Amino acid sequence: MANSVELGHNSVVKLTSDIATPKAEDRRTRELVARSILENGPSSAATLSGRLGVTPAGIRRHLDSLVADGVLQARQPQAALVRGRGRPSKVFLMSDAGREKFEHSYDDLAVAALKFMSAQSGEHLVQGFAESRANDIERKANVAVAKKTSKVEALAIFLTEQGYAASVHSKPMGEELCQHHCPIAHVAAEFPQLCEAETQALSRVLGTHVQRLATIAHGDGVCTTFIPTPAKSTTKNRKVRA
Repeated sequence: MANSVELGHNSVVKLTSDIATPKAEDRRTRELVARSILENGPSSAATLSGRLGVTPAGIRRHLDSLVADGVLQARQPQAALVRGRGRPSKVFLMSDAGREKFEHSYDDLAVAALKFMSAQSGEHLVQGFAESRANDIERKANVAVAKKTSKVEALAIFLTEQGYAASVHSKPMGEELCQHHCPIAHVAAEFPQLCEAETQALSRVLGTHVQRLATIAHGDGVCTTFIPTPAKSTTKNRKVRA
């Protein structure tokens, strides 16, 4: 009887261990999935599966849990950015609650560092950092839009890959570039120089004046940049008299 009881006890212990370990693994994998989306921007289940080395079925299960918990949102990809036939796969992006949960630790450190820079060396150092970051964005974006038919659409794809979840919308007098996510929103709220330098970088990449209409950093739901349609030249060729 004693042996039987001991065997039963061991079985219970083993069963408890078998249950607890997968739960711990699930929590760790869910955090990896969320962190991957935070750092790489909106991603499909297939992309996450390849990136993290988890089966597509496993990824979808974790994505469903994260969506149910309000950490992620599921959306159809913007039509302007979809290529090829067939039904496009859903992409998953951070919700506002998810950003609050995962980004604050990084944001607090970045804000503290910039405040220290400003206090020790003056505002010019913060401005220099903002311009350096914008120059890096410009350099990478120039490569992404080179030789593309639509620079605005190519820029939106590039920004999406950088975590901005960008899309393009046609307007009567131009186009609107919308960034549905901002990886530095909380930092930019404290230091608007980051947004201003970024806007100038986008202007240089597109080779035209652009206007920021709204920003997530200022409390708007999306960063919106208006890009006017270039005016057609009406100047006629004239003979130059000697």
